[in-house]
Amino acid sequence: MSRSQSKAEQSLVAGRGVGKAKFMEQVRTFMRARRYSLRTEQAYLDWIRRFILFSGKRHPTEMGESEIVQFLTYLAAERKVAPSTQNQAFSALLFLYQQFLERRLGRLDGALRANRPARLPVVLTRAEVRAVLAHIRPPYRLMADLLYGSGLRLLECLRLRVKDIDFGYSRIIVRDGKGAKDRVTMLPGRLRAPLKEHLAHAQAVHERDLALGFGSVYLPDALDRKYPNAHRAWMWQYIFPATKRSVDPVSGRVQRHHVLEKSLQNAVKNAVQAAGITKPASCHTFRHSFATHLLENGYDIRTVQELLGHKDVSTTMVYTHVLNKPGIGVKSPLD
Repeated sequence: MSRSQSKAEQSLVAGRGVGKAKFMEQVRTFMRARRYSLRTEQAYLDWIRRFILFSGKRHPTEMGESEIVQFLTYLAAERKVAPSTQNQAFSALLFLYQQFLERRLGRLDGALRANRPARLPVVLTRAEVRAVLAHIRPPYRLMADLLYGSGLRLLECLRLRVKDIDFGYSRIIVRDGKGAKDRVTMLPGRLRAPLKEHLAHAQAVHERDLALGFGSVYLPDALDRKYPNAHRAWMWQYIFPATKRSVDPVSGRVQRHHVLEKSLQNAVKNAVQAAGITKPASCHTFRHSFATHLLENGYDIRTVQELLGHKDVSTTMVYTHVLNKPGIGVKSPLD
């Protein structure tokens, strides 16, 4: 047994009758014991499988830095993946070796890094936003209104819970947003009444679930342990619950999740087409439009940065480039 192998690697090699499927189950168990989210678990396991297949189905304990560099370079050079996709693969392999296998990795800077040219975000005019929203039917209309009116990301909107809406201060608390950060954004005044009406309907659904012995909702494990009955409390329920109950794949508990992303994405896609908009608009376009329209109204860049939850103001500055496009501040010589 090599002295350079960690205890985790030695135990894996000792019981080597384990196949790739058993190895992946061990990784899954390791992640669940450390309370990784289901999305992270699925993404990391998928990248580990791809890495193993790319390397001729060799066991990860037989590979190291050179194979990781080759795989990351393959993703950038041949698969032409986006930088964020390559970074996710990189994170998955770092987790595999440094945490699960407990092996310190050497330099990995030999990998070709994925690079995409910076592109300006797609932005709708106010008239185009109104046209798209007019073609979105309930319950997706209220979700789309929040995407634009509060500058929310898709999952930030769908993961909102009852307690996150502060009608008293007309604000929305976005919990665990991108970068695991909380932030505060505005609750549009014209959405107060329809949102209260929607919540009354959602509460009636929740109370029927409770009467039938259900009424549970997903909570992060730390909260679930600290507040063992919170998963049935109204304040923790999703604002936009799914129409049907489902079984949580980790806990096995029957509960009501939030509306699926694809459902809202399809509703927006169909509305864009129905409105005759030729721009490649999506749910995230509402967020881009939110930021651009605030800047057009004279709000300072720092305020917009805070509302969007950007760590660096340079990320927010891209919207000033949108405002500087020809036709807004510069008159063509043809005119």
